[in-house]
Amino acid sequence: MKIAYLGIHVWTVYGLSMLLFISFTNSYFIDEGFSLRDDPSITYNYDRIDEVRKECASVLSSSSELSPDDNRVYSIKNELSFVNGDWGQVVGNAPLMPFDDREVPKNASHSRLNLVSFWVTDVDRTRRLKNSVSVSGVLYMGITLDGAFSQKPYEGSPQFHIWPSQSEISVLFQGIYTESKKNGGERVMCLLGNAMLPSRQTDSTDPWEWVKDSGSNFNNQPPLLQDDQILFVLRYPKKLTLTNMAIRGQMKSLNQKSNLKYFDEVHVSSQLGSSAKYEFVSEKLVSKACDPYPYKDSFMNNGIDIYNGSDFCVILKQYTKREAFTIVPNWRCNGTDEYCSKLGPFVSDQEIKATDGGFKDVKLFMQNVRCEQTAAQNSAISVRVSAVFRAVPPFDNLYYAAQRSGISNMTLPAEGFWKSSTGQLCMVGCRSIVDAEGNGCDSRICLYIPLSFSIKQRSIIVGTFSSININSRSFFPLSFEKLVQPSELWNHIGTSHIRYKYSKIDSAATVLEKDEPFNFGTVIKKSLLKFPKLEDTEAFVVSLSLLSEDLTLHVSAVPDPFPHSNPPRTDIQMEIVSLGPLFGRYWSSQNGSSAEQETPYHTKADYTEKQILLNVSAQLTLTGKTYNNFSVLFLEGLYDPHVGKMYLIGCRDVRASWKVLFESMDLEAGLDCLIEVIVSYPPTTARWLVNPTARISISSQRNEDDPLHFSPIKLQTLPILYRKQREDILSRRGVEGILRILTLSMAIACILSQLFYIRENVDSVPYISLVMLGVQALGYSLPLVTGAEALFSRMSSELGESYDRPSYDLENNQWFHVIDYTVKLLVLVSFLLTLRLCQKVWKSRIRLLTRTPLESHRVPSDKRVCFATLIIHVVGYATVLIIHTVKTSQRPLRTQQYLDSSGNSHTLREWETELEEYVGLVQDFFLLPQIIGNFMWQINCKPLRKLYFIGITVVRLLPHVYDYIRAPIPNPYFSEEYEFVNPSFDFYSQFGDIAIPVMAVILAVAVYIQQRWNYEKLSQTLTWGRCKLLPLGSRVYQRLPSKAVEAELASGVNENATAEKGHHDEE
Repeated sequence: MKIAYLGIHVWTVYGLSMLLFISFTNSYFIDEGFSLRDDPSITYNYDRIDEVRKECASVLSSSSELSPDDNRVYSIKNELSFVNGDWGQVVGNAPLMPFDDREVPKNASHSRLNLVSFWVTDVDRTRRLKNSVSVSGVLYMGITLDGAFSQKPYEGSPQFHIWPSQSEISVLFQGIYTESKKNGGERVMCLLGNAMLPSRQTDSTDPWEWVKDSGSNFNNQPPLLQDDQILFVLRYPKKLTLTNMAIRGQMKSLNQKSNLKYFDEVHVSSQLGSSAKYEFVSEKLVSKACDPYPYKDSFMNNGIDIYNGSDFCVILKQYTKREAFTIVPNWRCNGTDEYCSKLGPFVSDQEIKATDGGFKDVKLFMQNVRCEQTAAQNSAISVRVSAVFRAVPPFDNLYYAAQRSGISNMTLPAEGFWKSSTGQLCMVGCRSIVDAEGNGCDSRICLYIPLSFSIKQRSIIVGTFSSININSRSFFPLSFEKLVQPSELWNHIGTSHIRYKYSKIDSAATVLEKDEPFNFGTVIKKSLLKFPKLEDTEAFVVSLSLLSEDLTLHVSAVPDPFPHSNPPRTDIQMEIVSLGPLFGRYWSSQNGSSAEQETPYHTKADYTEKQILLNVSAQLTLTGKTYNNFSVLFLEGLYDPHVGKMYLIGCRDVRASWKVLFESMDLEAGLDCLIEVIVSYPPTTARWLVNPTARISISSQRNEDDPLHFSPIKLQTLPILYRKQREDILSRRGVEGILRILTLSMAIACILSQLFYIRENVDSVPYISLVMLGVQALGYSLPLVTGAEALFSRMSSELGESYDRPSYDLENNQWFHVIDYTVKLLVLVSFLLTLRLCQKVWKSRIRLLTRTPLESHRVPSDKRVCFATLIIHVVGYATVLIIHTVKTSQRPLRTQQYLDSSGNSHTLREWETELEEYVGLVQDFFLLPQIIGNFMWQINCKPLRKLYFIGITVVRLLPHVYDYIRAPIPNPYFSEEYEFVNPSFDFYSQFGDIAIPVMAVILAVAVYIQQRWNYEKLSQTLTWGRCKLLPLGSRVYQRLPSKAVEAELASGVNENATAEKGHHDEE
């Protein structure tokens, strides 16, 4: 008895300790920071300076005297360092370093890159001579497939590293800096280096045989040779101009060719960075391309407004800083294949030629942009601009490509000017090799910043490359553009300068008439459901801005209807560019306070029925493997707020062969605009009963035999939230939190009523099933142990991020924290009250057993009840697994990684999920053990209060009722992202939401009948003739006289009265 009583206390302490542990782990987190010690200071020794002067004698012989007042010497560290230049090696028998390409696919689309970076690390002013000054530097070079060499390596010692797809070496140098008058003036560094070179094998045809023999992780140190006989000469232009901006370098070995340390000569190329001063001295070359000004190209005559304000330099740098331009296909070219497939003035490699003039995924960077405003003349602003254009082949990493600085046939230095009178930036472009007369500067670049947008013009920067020589054009004019997200437009330029021109409204009206014929269903829909619309209480411009926010989509989507197999994820971004007369969004700080003083739009005198339909333009982006050639759609059309639908015409950037594009005579500005798009939004009302998902339909108007035709696309998004729903604290998560509190409070009230009931009916206490109480205690303890929500957990987890975490503000709202902590507290209270009820039942049976130790068989026992219940549920679980396996036979049982609502990774097994859900089913059928016990014990009393077993049954059924009446939310990625319940499984299906409550009600009715009629009356009732459903009554569980039991429970008047009294006092 003492052991049993001690066990109850242990359970109580366990429950409290678990709650404290959960609260502690959730609220206390130590963020341990790491204090990284700085590297020890490097001491620069110039112990080889005499050897340097000997090897650099030819450089010193042509050097000029350095003026003592020349401050350029002190800017060497900043101006003469460069990163991610190019290097190449003379073809010979002594390569510098190996490259491990064993893990590179044979059909890899991108080639290896030879990159080099150099930093001047020290300038020794104490050893300055008339014509030279001592310097130190570090060279960092290597071969990579997808990387960069932007970080300065460790200067303490030279190093060599190799791993799959990348090799790198660092060389430490010391030498001299000097200047020369050769080649129009040069700045020269001559250096001697120290490196750890990889050793070549002379007894093999492959000098890097050891690379193949080593493991993939190169756990063994590669064979290295220390070499200090490396000469490196770098030549910089003294004046940075259009035709003289390249850095050239040669690195060679001073060893004999027979020496293993010898390597073939290495050539380095780069360009001076933005810290170097650029001199605009190429007026003649610029006038060759831009005289007369402005140059009349195709963009000057298309009626588009062009920016001519004073912030041209700010805008240009903003949109060109590591931002890639898109190359426009040569869709108007009509010539030879070689002519129309050429990438303007750039030399096309195999990857670019493979695009066949479509230039898919070919990008363009505008690097080292220097922009200087000159003196204004006649109130006109003039700006001088220089830059380097870099073409990037498909599949190259754009992040690293933007950091490259090498000069090659894929780069084009340019210089020119911009005037506010025309808004045209005209530049001349020069190839990497230009003679003294300027031969090689034969390209013209015209660039604009548009201010008017349309469905065919969505670029913030547009431009063209064209040939200056009209008689012998070497390439077709190449167009480029900078597409931007709509949010960037009004952030950097301001909506006051930008306007949108609608041109597809009539075509969109045709789509509306086809999709929405007049019928009574549409009338009823318009009258009952409300969709996003203009706010009646807001000013017109504010209402348009708020509606644009509601119509914007950033959500994942799945095919509609949803297929049996899980499709790949499709991410949708739909940005509203303009709505009615409003371009972008309204910001009171930018637009003043005039809008705040406007009257609501519907009270205006000019309000007509035409304003029911709103003009709208948008940009739709689909991200997924299925839509590689269908990534961006420019949309324009009408929005009907009465039915929540957009009827749009779409234009897409077609990436096909120039021949296909040229033969498609119905292209508009190179775009395929024969596309119809319909976007259906969910209603703002009745959102608990209607799926809050948007539907998107995209179809082509072309014939099926047209090469630009595509199959219809229908998508359904995951649940979305409107602005007011995000701002509403009582979102679905809040509502379900309140429902959890109400149901738990109801359960606590039912348990308390049972506790009060057994105080007045002590004779029936032993006949309460401990298995039934244990099932309930298990249901309350699981949330405390696992952290899962109690009751309605399925609904809250199923909603995912779009509903369960609607915004940062809601996630951090104190109201939700109050709800969460209240739920945890009520779960703990329910758990402890259920344990108290178990304690009461257990003690009553102990007292009966103590009073009649020789008749223990007459005391109710749960052993056979537990065994029978276990058999029933094991068979039930096996049946569920079989049914589920049959239903999902087309997809095998699998193990997956998924994320819970906290972002933690877990392993999901379907049988485990079924087991967890079956545990919930066991709790729903909590009365089953009591029914079994009532038959076994042949009760003639009422152990359970009607309020208790009916109330708890109602509490367990409420989640199913709620799940049945609320809107089902299909989420195909549920099993990969969310925790505890998968709606594609069986227990919370529509059938389960009906069958489980029906079974639970039947169990409650059975308990009611058992307690209303005694066993003998029930046996007689269930007897038909000689057929008896229940066996004859037995005296095994005949109750002891109630008075004796009451006396036993009250005062313990028997041989163990003293002990019983002690226990009663402890209670």
